[in-house]
Amino acid sequence: MIPDRYLKRLPDLLAGLQSRLDDNRSPTTHTGAVPDVSEQQLQKSANELLERLSRHYPFHQPGYAGQMLKPPHPAAWLAYTLAMTINPNNHALDGGPEASYMEKEVIRKLVSFAGFPDKSIGHLTSSGTIANLEALWVARELHPDRPVAISSRAHYTHRRMAQLLRLPVIEIPDDEDGMPDLSKLNGPGAGSKNLPGTIVVTAGTTGLGIVEPLHRMTAWARQNDVRIHVDAAYGGFFHAIRNSGSIDPEPWDTLSQADSLVIDPHKHGLQPYGCGSVLFRDPEVGRFYKHDSPYTYFTTDDLHLGEISIECSRAGAAAVALWFTLELLPLNADGLGRILSACRNAALELYEALQESSLYRPVLKPDLDIVAFVPVENGGTYRSVSRQTDRILKRGMSAPQDERLHLSTLQLDKQQAERFLPGLEPDQDYIRVLRSVLMKPEHLGFIPEMMTRLERLAE
Repeated sequence: MIPDRYLKRLPDLLAGLQSRLDDNRSPTTHTGAVPDVSEQQLQKSANELLERLSRHYPFHQPGYAGQMLKPPHPAAWLAYTLAMTINPNNHALDGGPEASYMEKEVIRKLVSFAGFPDKSIGHLTSSGTIANLEALWVARELHPDRPVAISSRAHYTHRRMAQLLRLPVIEIPDDEDGMPDLSKLNGPGAGSKNLPGTIVVTAGTTGLGIVEPLHRMTAWARQNDVRIHVDAAYGGFFHAIRNSGSIDPEPWDTLSQADSLVIDPHKHGLQPYGCGSVLFRDPEVGRFYKHDSPYTYFTTDDLHLGEISIECSRAGAAAVALWFTLELLPLNADGLGRILSACRNAALELYEALQESSLYRPVLKPDLDIVAFVPVENGGTYRSVSRQTDRILKRGMSAPQDERLHLSTLQLDKQQAERFLPGLEPDQDYIRVLRSVLMKPEHLGFIPEMMTRLERLAE
């Protein structure tokens, strides 16, 4: 539900917007070939729409702790809705003049947030996938004769995007702790031509929320003339609470040394889908985007966002919503950080409760707000634990409303299972574990009830 304080403002805001629009831009005026719709038809279709939307999972409730679905902030709903009555397109200043300037303002805030130089460039994207595609494309253009290196935990879209770009990919070997070990790329005769042009470091993997050790990888990259791209699509906003004492600050303290950065406002930035972003430390990479569009960029010599973006049409409403949200919740510990702290503390509380449970066992201590765990079985095997995991998942989704719990599952390979879950018999090459994404601040007060529900599901 939208809080009353936002609903009360909506009529005034709509009225104010209407008064500033002429008839050709009025969101309530339809002319020409646009047909009218009967009240009966409108009511019938609206009823069906409401019924179909009600079939979605209860993403906004704390009992939903499955996938990475975070409810947008009411301020974002309001701003997005208002902006869409105008429907700006942020490809060119002509298509979204004020929305484009709002996007430029939020990009400056993200640049400052990451600790990048003021001259750095960037823009919003329709997704983290497109943002990473741009980062890999720039990596290829800068080093066309060298591959990109990723860890085994990198999001699968990196390989997909690299394939699209015809960019060779090598995998960084792990050390004994399962973290990427760049020293293993220094084989006999290794030189800059035999090393990757760019390494991808993930700050918050989508499976377990692992933050890879950027602070241990930066020096090697600089010594070997290798660029660093940080995929912080999921975890990037946790940079706001790096000094809170609840997360390891070391990887975040070196975030400013990255060459490019992806961070998704539509995850922990409280925005509707789709709103990603990509930043580049060196503004000179803008030369790779240069193109001629004489019918688009003609009203001003100011930078049009389409001149530094692969995408063309993009919803200006996404920039408006993010701008308004950041006006209310700044990118610091007292603003957006308060929400992230609640999510982080909920994950730590669940982890500790699972450690004390006789029915469940955590996979590892979470870096962020994703907690994985397995049901405890005497003499358990990968196969039997996986079966029980699937049963608990289905029981949780079909339980009575006041006992329902929406989780997700994650498949770990044998190497991961041996590292994180010693003592189980490896009777197959993988194990399925339960996974809980605690993205909502309401989860902090829900953990005792969540454990109660988990115990019932394990019976």
